[in-house]
Amino acid sequence: MKEIEKKLNDNGVRPTAMRILIYKYLAEKDVATSLTDIEMAFAKADRTTLFRTLKTFEKQGVVHQIDDGTGVQKYALCEPGCNCELEQDLHLHFHCNNCDETVCLTEHKIPHINLPEGFVAEDANLVLKGICDKCSGQ
Repeated sequence: MKEIEKKLNDNGVRPTAMRILIYKYLAEKDVATSLTDIEMAFAKADRTTLFRTLKTFEKQGVVHQIDDGTGVQKYALCEPGCNCELEQDLHLHFHCNNCDETVCLTEHKIPHINLPEGFVAEDANLVLKGICDKCSGQ
C-alpha cells in the first residue's frame, strides 16, 4: 500500500482509503474499466465518490479516459512517465467485438498529425476494433 500512496502523492492526489482501493483495483486489471465495473466491485461505496475519484485521477494524470465507441467511458491507469498530453503520449486502444474488452496498446503510439493553420486539436482517440488475442486463440 505504501507504493500506491507514493504514486498518488507523486501525482498530487491525497491517498485516502477509497482512492488507494480504487487504484489497487485498476492496477490489477489488464483491461480498461468502466465506472459501472468499479461500482460492482465496491458495492457499498457511493457512486458519486467513485466518479469523483476517477475524475481526480484523470485530472492529475493517474488514469486516462477511453472512448471506445461503446457509449461507456472506460478508464485505465497511466504508465510510468505517461503525461497523456496530446502532443507527447497518445497511444492506440483496441476494443474486442467478441469479449467487449478494451485494452491500451501503449507500445503503439499515435503519430503527430499536422493540422491546417487555425485548427487546434484538444483531444485524440484512436480505437481499433476487432477480435483480441484471447478471443482469436493466438
